[in-house]
Amino acid sequence: MTQSTAGRTVGVIGLGAMGLGIAKTLRHNGYTVYACDARPGAAAEFAKEGGVACASPAEVATHADVVVSVVVNAAQTESVLFGENGAAAAMKPGSAFVMCSTVDPNWSIALEARLAQGGILYVDGPISGGAAKAASGQMTMMTSATPAAYAAAGDVLDAMAGKVYRLGDKAGAGSKVKIINQLLAGVHIAAAAEAMALGLREGVAADALYEVITNSAGNSWMFENRMAHVLAGDYTPLSAVDIFVKDLGLVLDTARATKFPLPLAATAHQMFMQASTAGYAREDDAAVIKIFPGITLPEKKA
Repeated sequence: MTQSTAGRTVGVIGLGAMGLGIAKTLRHNGYTVYACDARPGAAAEFAKEGGVACASPAEVATHADVVVSVVVNAAQTESVLFGENGAAAAMKPGSAFVMCSTVDPNWSIALEARLAQGGILYVDGPISGGAAKAASGQMTMMTSATPAAYAAAGDVLDAMAGKVYRLGDKAGAGSKVKIINQLLAGVHIAAAAEAMALGLREGVAADALYEVITNSAGNSWMFENRMAHVLAGDYTPLSAVDIFVKDLGLVLDTARATKFPLPLAATAHQMFMQASTAGYAREDDAAVIKIFPGITLPEKKA
């Protein structure tokens, strides 16, 4: 334990794919980590690795200098903070709440003001990089916060992420940059699925197509990552179809407010909506490829 982390306590609420990785990274970096999750047993499993299991967000907040929320959306964040046994009422004045979800930037701005009424500092801090980078401490954070919030939580941000971008001195900019990232991510996945589907329909060997594209100018990080799931026939949800129904919806809502056209994002959103209503909502987002007719998809490899 370093001098900077000695005696520092951090709470992590939400031990899903990325939250668990964040909690483990913080513990590895010397913090005492209190954690809870809505799923029975998740916090107890983390406690076996040296964390401290808590029964509720309020219990986490009682112990923590900084509370990191890694839940799905704004509604879950509201519940974490202000629901039954919520964290907000238990947080000490001067402590910091780090919000890692993808949300409407205007909602994030309003949350900063709401928490400030109780003396709680706020970091608008969406994350990117997936479970593997969260677990290795190499994920990216897109943050904006007051100088006081950065002073309270900056060491925690640096400990849990490989890159922490400080984008403004108040909430909003972090969430705006995150939804722009999600615009690109969603469009890239949709385009990758369309390209792979065409190749399969035309009878091209899937493995050969993947090899050529990943070594050619048409490649993208999303093609390389997500089409590997298609080749394996494995749609275990690392990021589900419905995540992009939500996130691209936020992108379109933001642009609609200023009548800004987003034709590619709108098309990608419709593709994920189609996949969701076809029964693939909780499958990996690469399952958007299943909306295309007349193609043969590989079976999951043992």
